[in-house]
Amino acid sequence: MSILSGRIALVTGASQGIGRACALELARQGATVALAARSMEKLNEVAAEIAAAGGSAHPFELDVSSEESIKAGAKAVIAHFGKVEILVNNAGITRDMLALRMKRKDWDDVLTTNLTGAFLMTQAVMSSMVKQRWGRIINMTSIVGQVGQGGQSNYAASKAGLIGMTKSLARELASRSITVNAVSPGYIETAMTTVLTDEQKAANAAHIPMGRIGQDTEVAYAVAFLASEEAGYITGQTLDVNGGMHMG
Repeated sequence: MSILSGRIALVTGASQGIGRACALELARQGATVALAARSMEKLNEVAAEIAAAGGSAHPFELDVSSEESIKAGAKAVIAHFGKVEILVNNAGITRDMLALRMKRKDWDDVLTTNLTGAFLMTQAVMSSMVKQRWGRIINMTSIVGQVGQGGQSNYAASKAGLIGMTKSLARELASRSITVNAVSPGYIETAMTTVLTDEQKAANAAHIPMGRIGQDTEVAYAVAFLASEEAGYITGQTLDVNGGMHMG
């Protein structure tokens, strides 16, 4: 039997990249997946992909930068499926700029989407998990939140904030058999990295002990494990998926 059979999972930012990979893997492991993002067109494609593979998924339009959209989206998911047992807070944006020139709006937009959005999304489904006395919350952070990156002070702050939030929520929810963990990808092959030349990719890979760029599926495998029954005694942790770029 698949490790997530019968579970209801909600993945934000599920229309592409790591979020899509997570949705596909959770469905492959037996979960019914609520796909959330701003683009219904892309979500419908992911839902069709999951259905073609024998899984079950349903798209929900949701913008994590909007509190109203989060509340309405969570309500719609719970109304449709009856509950949410697994939440993957994956949706995120970048607005890269050196701190000296960074506009306040670029700071606010990134923190609002990546950090506040994840908090409000968690808050919106938390009572469903508390009621069941079982849940898995997985926050997608980044190696940038652990080691920093020039031109990404807003993004790094949002991702570091997710790690602190993960630990605090883990303490609050542990007594209800709800685990809260983070997954921290390193350099992963996504739509954002496809614009790089082979030379740039090789230069980046040279800094990775494993000597290669990671795949979105490898991040998804880590998420699926943390969502499983087998990970029930793991909480408040950040699981690095970075090929050894950062160890600590």
